[in-house]
Amino acid sequence: MRFPDDFPPAERLPLTERRHGHEIADPYRWLEDPVDPRTQDWLAAQDRLWRDSAKSMPWRERFLARLTELRDTGLVTPPVWRGVRRFHLRQSPSQEHPVLCCDDRVVLDPMELDPSGLTTLDDWQPDLEGRRLAYQISRSGDEKACLYVRDLATGEVVDGPIGGCRYSAVAWLPGGESFYYVRFQQGVFLHTIGSADADVPVFTRGAISYGVQISPDGRWLTISAGTGSGNSLWLADLAGEDPAPRPVQESPNARTAGAVACDGRLYLLTDRDAPRRRLCVADPASPAVWRELIPEDEEAVLGAFTLLDGDRLLVSRTRHAIGEIGVHDARTGERLGTVPLPGNGSIASLTSRPGGGPEAWFAYTDAVTPAEIWRYDARTDTTTRWSSPPGQVGLPEVRSHHIEYVSADGTPVRMVVVARPSQGGPRPTILSGYGGFGIPLMPGYAADSLAWVEAGGVLAIANLRGGGEEGEAWHRDGMLERKQNVFDDFVAAAEKLIADGWTTPGQLGIWGESNGGLLVGAALTQRPGLFAAVVCSAGLLDMVRYHLSGLGPSWTGEYGDPDDPEHLGWLLDYSPYHHVREGTDYPATLFTVAAADTRVDPMHARKMCAALQWASGGGRPVLLRYEPDVGHGARAVSRSVGLAADVLAFLAAQLGCSDPA
Repeated sequence: MRFPDDFPPAERLPLTERRHGHEIADPYRWLEDPVDPRTQDWLAAQDRLWRDSAKSMPWRERFLARLTELRDTGLVTPPVWRGVRRFHLRQSPSQEHPVLCCDDRVVLDPMELDPSGLTTLDDWQPDLEGRRLAYQISRSGDEKACLYVRDLATGEVVDGPIGGCRYSAVAWLPGGESFYYVRFQQGVFLHTIGSADADVPVFTRGAISYGVQISPDGRWLTISAGTGSGNSLWLADLAGEDPAPRPVQESPNARTAGAVACDGRLYLLTDRDAPRRRLCVADPASPAVWRELIPEDEEAVLGAFTLLDGDRLLVSRTRHAIGEIGVHDARTGERLGTVPLPGNGSIASLTSRPGGGPEAWFAYTDAVTPAEIWRYDARTDTTTRWSSPPGQVGLPEVRSHHIEYVSADGTPVRMVVVARPSQGGPRPTILSGYGGFGIPLMPGYAADSLAWVEAGGVLAIANLRGGGEEGEAWHRDGMLERKQNVFDDFVAAAEKLIADGWTTPGQLGIWGESNGGLLVGAALTQRPGLFAAVVCSAGLLDMVRYHLSGLGPSWTGEYGDPDDPEHLGWLLDYSPYHHVREGTDYPATLFTVAAADTRVDPMHARKMCAALQWASGGGRPVLLRYEPDVGHGARAVSRSVGLAADVLAFLAAQLGCSDPA
């Protein structure tokens, strides 16, 4: 490993701004500009430093080989039915990207579009009859998708590209000649296949997020317009005399998803007056008049639902990060039973036929089970495995431990610890978390986790406030002025691991991505002596200027607006870049970034890396791993494996893993 004297030089400017009464230093502002020759020279020097350092990591080749094996499970997703046709994604162990299948025929393969592997399939939606396919692709990880339409009988592209469709929802009208779609942060538009006329704006409310969904019969269109704290919901009767959208909910402080099902009722999944969510119904003719069907569960978060024949309603829930599916009477809401599951893991992608039917499909995974697809039959009340991943790998024996601990303010928090059995004594440990945007961290198969545990390490996942593991109240208790709760929960998790003998400060590393990168950045600046190593991937780190690049402007509802005097105070209290102090013995740190990241600007990592290299007083490495041609989201399998191997090798070197030989 290199030492601080070997760090590439970075000019430290005497730049200070006074904003809302705060003196804010920003000595590495120049690193925000990726095309500045100084930035490019600095990046090249950082890349040489990283490559030289990586050569001395003894675990690197071992992790690369084992991760390649553990990732060879492949992938299958639950079926999506349109007419009599069945669509799903499938990825064999040899494929870099999943391919889209109609029945068992491949209809779209990203590698055929671009053999370099840099093009990804971001989203797809067949028409109601299953004859045409709308799909979105982006290149080099920029997530700036273009939308195309393909005829599934001939394979011919019959329309597109339509730009500005970043992960756009698509709602096809019957017949497959037109559809509604979302332009990113612009609104909902109506597009007609092959038309030379401009697309018709249907619903616009400014730079917010939108969603669209259409009923199985093509009559009812639901439109969602959301902000960081909630959404409005609208319903349009496309067969009525007045097809203009009518309000279902207009609330900035509640999230509601709505859809008209095959029984003709409007179903509303909402956290309004129910932080763990409840399910309501309404007559589409009077969409603002709701009736509660399934009340909030005090201990479980309602996740998704689907309607089956015989007035059976399946409802998935997450109970302290463990998935379950309940069977309910669709008319009364009464709970009739529980869908048998293969274990205590995660449930995802609950699907059924749009017109009803006795069957439903869902994905199941846990720490040692790659995602499998299971089929539930309401006629027999049985669950059977519908599809297994196409690849088979040898898996280590591991055990999951569910631990509850107390945060700084007395709040109980849960954590899952995964380790090999019968290995007592402190061990090298990775602690990870997220704690933002109401997103839960659920148990699931992950090659990097298993490779680490197999090598003798411990993996801990903390279900922090700010996430969605315990509902919307849990989320709100870790956002805006309460963001420090997230960091306190994380630090308390580290202290619990040490107190219970799982690890020591010298063997404890932390790893976070995106919002989780902000998490580990705050942890390393607030409690540097608690950790030996940090991996910060695509992290938000300059919270004074985060809203000026990437998707930052859309996140002010989660973090606060730096242009607001009160909010700026909250952000400065924890902004990692602004809390780097010269001479501090910081943990060994690795930043991983991608040049094409359009969500989190790589400038965060560049500035934070320069600041830590300047400040570090303990002689530990501070490194930057930089990829020029990928982004924040999906990437080829080989690129994902390479990144994970490098991260694990860095942590193994810093946390004292024994020689892999």
